[in-house]
Amino acid sequence: MKRIALNLLQLLPGLMTFAYSSHSFALDDKQVKELVLLIDDRQRNSGDYASTVFIDQKEKDGSTKAFEARVYRRDADDKWMILFTKPKAEAGKGYLRVEKNLFLYEPSLGKWERQTERANIAGTNSRRDDFDESRLAEEYDAKFVADEKLGKFPVHHLKFAAKTGIEVGSPQLELWVDQESKNVLKRQEMALSGKLLRTIYYPGWDKMFSKSKNADVYVPREIRVFDEVEKGNGTTVVLRDVKLDPLDANMFTKAWLESQSK
Repeated sequence: MKRIALNLLQLLPGLMTFAYSSHSFALDDKQVKELVLLIDDRQRNSGDYASTVFIDQKEKDGSTKAFEARVYRRDADDKWMILFTKPKAEAGKGYLRVEKNLFLYEPSLGKWERQTERANIAGTNSRRDDFDESRLAEEYDAKFVADEKLGKFPVHHLKFAAKTGIEVGSPQLELWVDQESKNVLKRQEMALSGKLLRTIYYPGWDKMFSKSKNADVYVPREIRVFDEVEKGNGTTVVLRDVKLDPLDANMFTKAWLESQSK
């Protein structure tokens, strides 16, 4: 496994970015489309995916919450699930996405509740799409903004607007993509009004070989989410024990998730 490390100190929220040579290096519409397709493809396994995630939530009042969960994906069918294992009070709680519908299961109530794509996971600043495959080309129209620098890294700055009729977590977003590695380093999400909602940094990516895809897949090693509405709130997600092996065919069902809390 080859690790692509970044200097986290250069990616903190106070970081200033600046444009350089934006006219000389501007990407045309065809190049933007190719780059977005590449970003999607590099994160897509085409088979199954599983990982352990550690989610730490920090509130502006200084309080903290910590969770451990298992994340499962079946990229070929756009299926996704997260099952909480710790703390004990949250064990058995889970989210399931099937047929483009997101559901929350509360084992203490024995009930399922439909969620929107904007729903926060377990009351943190994380959302479903933080743990899922990238679907930028399918869900958004993209355009080039400028070539800039993020810390010492030359990046392509892209802006996205959600396509009509598609439910997404954010109607507008912007990405800063490392020109050399083509990995996403920074993401900002906005409301339809343009109000900034979340800023997300990706301090490091791991490259893994996928047998089902017969190609490399890039997986974020850590995700740092900053709430831009409630300043001081933030979430750190650390991914460990990533596996790209086939999963049980019957896993992505309400019955399977319910069985894990019994």
